[in-house]
Amino acid sequence: MGENRQMPETPGPVADAVAGNWVDRLAPDPVRPYLRLSRADRPIGTWLLLLPCWWGVALAAGRDGWRAWDLWIIAGCALGAWLMRGAGCTWNDITDRDFDAAVARTRSRPIPSGQVSVRQAVIWMFAQMGLAGLILFSYNGLTILLGLASLGLVAIYPFAKRFTWWPQLFLGLAFNWGAILAYAAHAGEVALPAVLLYASGIAWTLFYDTIYAHQDKEDDVLIGVKSTARLFGARTGKWLGLFLILSVVLMSAAVLLALLPAAGPAKLGLALLAPWGLGWHLLWQMRRLDIDDPASCLRVFRSNRDAGLVAALFLAAAALI
Repeated sequence: MGENRQMPETPGPVADAVAGNWVDRLAPDPVRPYLRLSRADRPIGTWLLLLPCWWGVALAAGRDGWRAWDLWIIAGCALGAWLMRGAGCTWNDITDRDFDAAVARTRSRPIPSGQVSVRQAVIWMFAQMGLAGLILFSYNGLTILLGLASLGLVAIYPFAKRFTWWPQLFLGLAFNWGAILAYAAHAGEVALPAVLLYASGIAWTLFYDTIYAHQDKEDDVLIGVKSTARLFGARTGKWLGLFLILSVVLMSAAVLLALLPAAGPAKLGLALLAPWGLGWHLLWQMRRLDIDDPASCLRVFRSNRDAGLVAALFLAAAALI
């Protein structure tokens, strides 16, 4: 699809944006298309990128105790997640502009709808990456290297649905990298608990993004896009159950390896509520999910902010003991 599109007279909101979001209500008209390109009108993605970061720093602090520097890690991860999620979504929309134009839910996005040209989108992407880089370079050397390494995962993800039935796995690899990065920002090393926490997050992403992908499965068949939603079909419930179990078991193992043998029973018990709280929330989602109802899929998908926050809060509370 070329770049020479006519601008709509009144660029409207994106179809799957949160109703009454701040971008559509408050942002100046010239800025709205760029904020929509960054998904600022759909904050759930920022939460899903940020929460593994908070898991990582809280798990590391559970072993060593909270430090004043951790406040900047927490805040810097929040700012960085907002910026890099925006840059990643911009890159995704650049590479997927032809697919997006063919899918009902995505054809209202800024590039296929003509609100932003590809050239403008590229400039906007690098601006966001530059600001995120300023935050990254305030951390230790290992964390900087890990942050730079994540760019390869971000670059590959939009193409995954073209060559594999498991693009959700590639999203998980990219979206949960912050668990390792934030752990290293606190601890100065990458230890096995951080790797297990990362793997737990990948299983969680496979859970929630399979649900998300069920919204578009009919259009995906027509345009030839692969996904775990199409791969699993009627067996989706069994696969979601497997991802739930993997996420709980791997996070539990991460907690035990990080805290034993020094942690007392109160700290360990509180920290172990993180994976089990996450697991109970995912089970609650499964009971309310109708994979053949796009509205149900979107509603359940968005509830994963709360699922991830449950785990983050229990890990953070355990670190205070």
